[in-house]
Amino acid sequence: MNKEERFLYINKELQKLYPKTPIPLDHDSLYTLLVAVLLSAQCTDVRVNQVTPKLFALADNPFDMSKVKTSEIKKIIRPCGLSPKKSKAISELSKILCKKYDGEVPECFEALEELPGVGHKTASVVMSQGFNHPAFPIDTHIHRLAQRWRLSKGKNVKQTEKDLKKGFPEKDWNRLHLQIIFYGREFCTARGCDGRVCSICKVVNEGRKSPIITNKA
Repeated sequence: MNKEERFLYINKELQKLYPKTPIPLDHDSLYTLLVAVLLSAQCTDVRVNQVTPKLFALADNPFDMSKVKTSEIKKIIRPCGLSPKKSKAISELSKILCKKYDGEVPECFEALEELPGVGHKTASVVMSQGFNHPAFPIDTHIHRLAQRWRLSKGKNVKQTEKDLKKGFPEKDWNRLHLQIIFYGREFCTARGCDGRVCSICKVVNEGRKSPIITNKA
């Protein structure tokens, strides 16, 4: 199976397994999505969803959040980790959204990435899941599986993103990035598969004798 065939096979299999791709982070607006994604850095979606109800009960829009003390935000989001950095970012980006964007989340990669605490991955999630623009946010699951499936040899998420965008049709990017995450969590975990165990790995790496060593993101 060559690389093009692997891309086609994986695309079809993931669509069979996950015909629906619900957004894992609970939110009810573009702003709460942005904050939830920011909080998810080095934290599980489950933990974020446990924390955000209390945070958003306090303030669920940039106007109200900009008035909350950073120390109060920090206290609530502590379970998500990196609370000093994240609380400061939430406070500062809320103030910027109020002053520069009339309280709206900008529909633009460049503008999003200029916000405190918002890197390329966070911006990509908001653009794909919030605005439905084609994007391919890369997390550790996707980076790992892209190598196990021999779709990319990227030593960093930037190269992995480039390779997956080149191999998969643009119209499928938004659902695929979620489908790969779902699959990585359920079947092809960091310790549960070595490129020869899960159903997709068995097919795309048929006959392989040695495990696949993946580069960390």
